[in-house]
Amino acid sequence: MAQSSALDPAARAGALTSLAATREEPLDVLVVGAGVVGTGAALDAVTRGLSVGLLEQRDLASGTSSRSSKLVHGGLRYLEMFDFALVREALEERGLLLTRLAPHLVRPVAFLYPLHRTIERPYVGAGLAMYDALAMVGKYDMGVPKHKHLFRRQVARVAPDLRTEDLSGAIRYYDCQVDDARLVVTLARTAARYGALVATRSRVTGFLREGDRVVGVSAVDLETGTTYEVRARVVVNATGVWTDQMESLPGGAPALEVEASKGIHLVVPRDRIRSEYGFITKTEKSVLFVIPWGRHWIIGTTDTAWDLDLAHPAASRTDIDYLLRHVNTLLRVPLDHDDVEGVYAGLRPLLAGKAGRGVGSAGEGEARSATQKVSREHTVVSPVPGLVLIAGGKLTTYRIMARDAVDLAVRDRSDVPASQTDKVPLLGAEGFLARTNQRVALSRRHGLEVGRIDHLLGRYGGLVDEVLDLVIARPDLGEPLPGAEDYLSAEIVYAVTHEGARHLDDVLARRTRISIETFDRGTVAVTAAADLMATELGWDQTRRDDEVDHYLRRVEAERQSQMKLTDQEADEARVSAPEIV
Repeated sequence: MAQSSALDPAARAGALTSLAATREEPLDVLVVGAGVVGTGAALDAVTRGLSVGLLEQRDLASGTSSRSSKLVHGGLRYLEMFDFALVREALEERGLLLTRLAPHLVRPVAFLYPLHRTIERPYVGAGLAMYDALAMVGKYDMGVPKHKHLFRRQVARVAPDLRTEDLSGAIRYYDCQVDDARLVVTLARTAARYGALVATRSRVTGFLREGDRVVGVSAVDLETGTTYEVRARVVVNATGVWTDQMESLPGGAPALEVEASKGIHLVVPRDRIRSEYGFITKTEKSVLFVIPWGRHWIIGTTDTAWDLDLAHPAASRTDIDYLLRHVNTLLRVPLDHDDVEGVYAGLRPLLAGKAGRGVGSAGEGEARSATQKVSREHTVVSPVPGLVLIAGGKLTTYRIMARDAVDLAVRDRSDVPASQTDKVPLLGAEGFLARTNQRVALSRRHGLEVGRIDHLLGRYGGLVDEVLDLVIARPDLGEPLPGAEDYLSAEIVYAVTHEGARHLDDVLARRTRISIETFDRGTVAVTAAADLMATELGWDQTRRDDEVDHYLRRVEAERQSQMKLTDQEADEARVSAPEIV
């Protein structure tokens, strides 16, 4: 029978108790790291009938998986490298997510590819035709319209703030986008529904060994300081940029080397750029995206090496100036620092060493052991019995990465079926279409605007009733959150009672995007959010005040870091506000 998917405090306590009781009956698979790959691996393993645990030292998606460009895409740049197989694989996953697995979370987004010279049109057009063709010949529905050529006058109509006098036209094409943190939370909840034990704020401190074999981990509950051991037949390390640190725990030479590459993004109000579509262009160092995001635009990204604090990568003023300078080459009315609502920085875990920085082709051209599976984007390796490492890759192909990791973990077991995750819709997918068709009726029944219902459907899908039930029980939760009126107060409570939120950061930066979608960075909404969370988590006044103080310090540290010119200075400013746990 399916278990509850609610990741509430009781579920966490129960998971910790069960994890600590694995001495007599070890788990089949223990996953360390609850980003998109880790939660995906937990779901893959548990839906094969395996017993599964998932440990995360901070919050779900608290690293790279909440700080991406939030795109589900095939990767146009790989077409220029003639890596058609990789693009086709990513486009298949895009179609699968959009049409089957997570239609409530993944949605089409249109981009303009500006053409500066007439001679570019046949070249870019051929590339986008190939992009569409690879999507159509995949195993799953394409799910988005085909590309379309636009000429200068048409571009001026749909994007009046683009400098069309410098263009010969544009080509419109489609990819998809997702709230990356919500995808991770939904993956974790889906895994929990099928029986996975999920414990956040649990740091792995060492590996348990029997001879040469890894048989589990030692860990500490960061909220209580309690230490415990978790026994497992196989441990899957899916810690991204922390892979090297985790590899050092069992000793021996590292099997993978991961370098961190920093990418930053800016968030600006939608009315600062008049355009029906997003747009994409190349810079001398990276690809520049301007991505529609509700009532905002996301502008990114950069690609620079980072060897400082991994938990809190900092965006410098130099980074911000770089993005503003390049986006302004396309705009009639330039953006400046006053237009920026939010800034966030994330780290890509790029494979290094023999793999070649960022290509993910580890060991290519060399003899490969039977314990290693390789693709251009990610590598899975088992350096010692009982331990699997996975690194590299990208958000779009998380399911493939998770499948490969679990395949390697169970390679010696003939009783384990193949991956089932292409057939397992995520929580909220079921009922999404029906509830969308009933949006007007839901609006009338609950006294909420249709636009508000649409907002909830886009975040919770078929689980929208769980949120609306909170409003029925407590009508005050149907009010907008003071200081962040795009969100209902009920969403703050739901984040605690169903989505594993333990701290204000979890809610304001990941369960919602208030920290980057308001000019005040959530400092106005923080008190109301704290009051709602305090009731659910039993905080006393001192604890509630500490949470608010920590959040305000975090925001100020981020603001200070974004005024510094160098990474070193930005890092020093950002780490001045440490974790509350």
